[in-house]
Amino acid sequence: MIFTFIIPLLFAIVTLLLRGDAYRVTRRRFLIAGALLHNACTLSIPFLHGEFSYKPFIDVDSLGFVFLILISVIFTATSFYSLGYFPLKRRSAEKESGGHIYVSCMLFFLAAMTLAVSTTQIGVLWIAIESTTLASAPLIYYRQNKRSLEAAWKYLLICSVGIAIALLGLFFVVASAKGLNVELSLASLISHAKGLDQKLFRLGFILVLIGFGTKMGLAPFHNWLPDAHSEAPSPISALLSGTLLNCALLGIIRFHQISLAAGLGAFSSRLLMIFGLISLVVATIFITRQKDYKRLLAYSSIEHMGIISLGLGIGANFASLLHVVGHSLTKALLFLTAGNILILYRSKNVSEVSGLLKTSPPTGILFVIGSLAIVGSPPFLPFISEFLILKTGIAGGHTIAMGLYLLCLGAIFVSISKAAFGMIQGKKKEYIWGELPKFMIAPQTVFAIAITLMGFYLPQYVAMLLEAAGRMLGTL
Repeated sequence: MIFTFIIPLLFAIVTLLLRGDAYRVTRRRFLIAGALLHNACTLSIPFLHGEFSYKPFIDVDSLGFVFLILISVIFTATSFYSLGYFPLKRRSAEKESGGHIYVSCMLFFLAAMTLAVSTTQIGVLWIAIESTTLASAPLIYYRQNKRSLEAAWKYLLICSVGIAIALLGLFFVVASAKGLNVELSLASLISHAKGLDQKLFRLGFILVLIGFGTKMGLAPFHNWLPDAHSEAPSPISALLSGTLLNCALLGIIRFHQISLAAGLGAFSSRLLMIFGLISLVVATIFITRQKDYKRLLAYSSIEHMGIISLGLGIGANFASLLHVVGHSLTKALLFLTAGNILILYRSKNVSEVSGLLKTSPPTGILFVIGSLAIVGSPPFLPFISEFLILKTGIAGGHTIAMGLYLLCLGAIFVSISKAAFGMIQGKKKEYIWGELPKFMIAPQTVFAIAITLMGFYLPQYVAMLLEAAGRMLGTL
């Protein structure tokens, strides 16, 4: 478990020292090697760890393991995709500048995200989530132009303010345990939860939800997200949406666990429901007006963070975690495919992209699959999780919330479908670079197959893992 954090950290330091074009191939090898070794360490955890348990500092429980697998798989896919997106022998859609910064920050980013989901010590959790901001900001600024600079500064400022608010919330949570001799580990806080001062804890949870909710992309604290996702290189957009948002989500879930153990589940769940619905409504409004397909996908991330928050609020724990999996894989598929479209058309404007199925059939097919999946069309995985959330909400008597949920999903379905099918239909456009390399098709193909097959059949091990993680959230 320690190696999942140590390996990318060491590789990041090494690649930071390998400056200059002479080391471009070497840096790429370190990136791929770090991703593959991280995958190997992650997948070996269940066999070496034996059982999941709460321990301080670096440890992986079943809830964190769900997020860790997603981080490892998506990072590996984006690493391979980067080989084609930033080719050695031909020009690309992005101006490659500071290659050692790109690779080292990617690996620092992986290490920070790994620590965030691999600790049950809330102080370390806060440090790790803040570290993800510092590691990913240079990646957003990769193009080094005015728009990327604005996006990077907005990301740094808003998320830093959010993380400061979360720290204040953490102080209130610790203050609520005054006199109980409580450590900062999740196990200690949960075991003493009944003795916490409820007023201080409520205030602390509100601040944590606002603080980490900013990083998660919950409305109305989402302002950094559309710019950052739009201006970052496509592999980074895939990581931001498919993995980074999940780290902040897990931070909120950790404090929700404490709230449930303290008998305040109704309070924290109500807040999660409210912010989930606000995010859905805000995303719906902005999605209907988007003309930039990367910003369209960014607002879709806000929508799905809202769905997950709403699902957790109504107690649909298994369905919410299943939706985390479905959203992460689908959004990684879409953002990587958006990178292909950017190379082919040299534009992010929806109206300037047409005939995608004729221009590049593999890219067109992948974009169709991703678009249908992200709007909740059957038979893809996000449809299953969205339906289970709806079923749980109706059974729990949340009729009004579920009505608004369906209304937003319907409006978003129409808006994204209209944009997507407008891009894939029409006349073939001439493009510059010829056929796309296999590195730029294979990762999305794997994700497309995964979300399709899991829509029909969820592997037993995946179901058991999600059920074990869901049980950690208990009941209201």
